[in-house]
Amino acid sequence: MNPQSGRDLPPAVFVMGPTASGKTALACELADAFPASLISVDSALVYRGMDIGTAKPDAELRARYPHALLDLRDPLESYSAADFRLDALDAMHAALAAGRIPVLVGGTGLYFRALERGLSPLPAARPELRARLTREAHELGWPALHARLASLDPAAAARIRPNDPQRIQRALEVIELTGMPLSQLHQQSMVPLPWRILKLALIPTDRERLRQRIAQRFDAMLAAGFLGEVEQLRARGDLHADLPALRAVGYRQAWAHLAGDCDFATFHTLSLHASRQLAKRQLTWLRGEEGLRRLDPFAPNAVANAIEIVAEFLGPPQHQHGDRHGLN
Repeated sequence: MNPQSGRDLPPAVFVMGPTASGKTALACELADAFPASLISVDSALVYRGMDIGTAKPDAELRARYPHALLDLRDPLESYSAADFRLDALDAMHAALAAGRIPVLVGGTGLYFRALERGLSPLPAARPELRARLTREAHELGWPALHARLASLDPAAAARIRPNDPQRIQRALEVIELTGMPLSQLHQQSMVPLPWRILKLALIPTDRERLRQRIAQRFDAMLAAGFLGEVEQLRARGDLHADLPALRAVGYRQAWAHLAGDCDFATFHTLSLHASRQLAKRQLTWLRGEEGLRRLDPFAPNAVANAIEIVAEFLGPPQHQHGDRHGLN
């Protein structure tokens, strides 16, 4: 049975979109209108102590609108799409048992895809193999290892950027351990999500306004103490810039600035560029998704439209608010 259409399956709502598009604000509005449980779908929000630079919901907001899957890991630890899928399924079933609708909100497309489509059985990491690939990368450079991947698995290399060492390393590791390309393994043994899904995608028609909003939010993060937050992480002494947590947008650039590798103006420029590139990649990913209900987050009636769409999907909300505005 198609999990997108089977009326006998439990319902779930995905709130998707690029960074700074108002996903959290919309999810909270839905939680006001429906008996919803909010579940984060964000690869950076799982890390403790990384609050300002990830735009993590603050304590006041979380007290009113609890979010599952925040602060699950120390930045020294790893967290995979497979980890997320298990945690998300647990949170979804807990919501169902409580008579609530899971509303999954975030911008990590890989996590949404892993949850919806399932994951192929991949081999566990081998520390010695990973260490060897890391040594080769230091000697040859990650672009050289990306070129190696392109010769072994062109499909995977086309999806993985040459400056994404974590995914390059994993793809090469899987090939060595299994003798099969990662792209081929991803097509095997997929178990789709046994839920009926509504995908709300916040896709702005005015891309310049999104760019401006990204800049405004980043300046607000700086004013809130983002560099101090990264300095506290550096002061621990056990973290380094190559950890997956610290490759998050903004953190990588802040780490380099605090290490003396670039001045503040360069850090600011590089961070804004990285954030805007992230938004661009997220929008590109969304264009490849099927079954989206698109919403312009900057439209005056964005929230009202979202509630109407969810009401059609679920039935009428518990209560509606009066005048609804855009997600600003």
